[in-house]
Amino acid sequence: MSERRASGLLGMNRSSVRYRSHRDSQEALRRRLRELAGSRVRYGYRRLAVLLRREGWPVNAKRIYRLYCEEGLSVRSQPRKKLASRVRVTPPAASRPNERWSMDFISARLTNGRLFRVLTVVDQFTRECVALQADVSMNGKKVASALNQARRERRALPQSIAVDNGSEFSSKCLDTWAVENGVMLAFIRPGRPVENGFIESFNGRLRDEFLNMELLFSLPDAQNKLASWRKDFNDARPHSALADRTPSEFAALWKDKAISCSGERFTPNTLNATQEKPHQGFAAPAYAALDPTSPEQATQPIWGRSAKPNRPRNNSHSIESLSCSAGP
Repeated sequence: MSERRASGLLGMNRSSVRYRSHRDSQEALRRRLRELAGSRVRYGYRRLAVLLRREGWPVNAKRIYRLYCEEGLSVRSQPRKKLASRVRVTPPAASRPNERWSMDFISARLTNGRLFRVLTVVDQFTRECVALQADVSMNGKKVASALNQARRERRALPQSIAVDNGSEFSSKCLDTWAVENGVMLAFIRPGRPVENGFIESFNGRLRDEFLNMELLFSLPDAQNKLASWRKDFNDARPHSALADRTPSEFAALWKDKAISCSGERFTPNTLNATQEKPHQGFAAPAYAALDPTSPEQATQPIWGRSAKPNRPRNNSHSIESLSCSAGP
């Protein structure tokens, strides 16, 4: 049906149908609101509006409430214990190794039926498995010990670690360790595991490729086999989000590229053409922009993993797409 006929049937003026809003997006106000919400994690929109007015912003509570809801900064009416440091502003994607890790637990059983837990830690940028620690019971002290071991191996700690709201991660012991080492514990919202998707995806691979395939006779046997699987995951298993490279290979190539770009700003360039043959595997992270090879491909809908053999491919983790640009 044409626009003219539809407008006539609805009794509307065609200029009203074609109208597009020209209202200011108020990006500067939104940015400042996110900053205040990140530093005042238990402040609601009314207190944030007061702070903004003190700074000279000509706003009222109704406008701040609208922006507050659009930015997803709502505060729980009954806060859970030990979660006051939870970050409400979604952090940006990791842009270098050891910038942001993800951490979680996964449960399994030995052949005798005894339950044990595995602490899993991954690097969000290189997808490397940083730590796999198995034990019958885990607490904040054991988690801190595993992170100290990871620091000795990698000679670095991340700026932040994404975790859920488990008692091990919200314990005073781990909170003290984080403060002493300058690491921020970024708690996800309760009941939202998708906010920590990197570790959820890794746990799925760990269960599918190892826990469901191996017989674990004792805790030492499980620890030894986990160490072997971790080495194979980092050094041998191709990762679809890294252009089918291994995590260790991608980390080494990134390091070489960063050294060759010393003195210049090193940024990923996602505008390069994708490879002719798509790599097999699961889809790449949702935060990365798709890079179509042609305008025709860009207009084709993507209905599934294998529906179109030449579908656009995310190239944000391709070494060839990393470029150096002169810094300020």
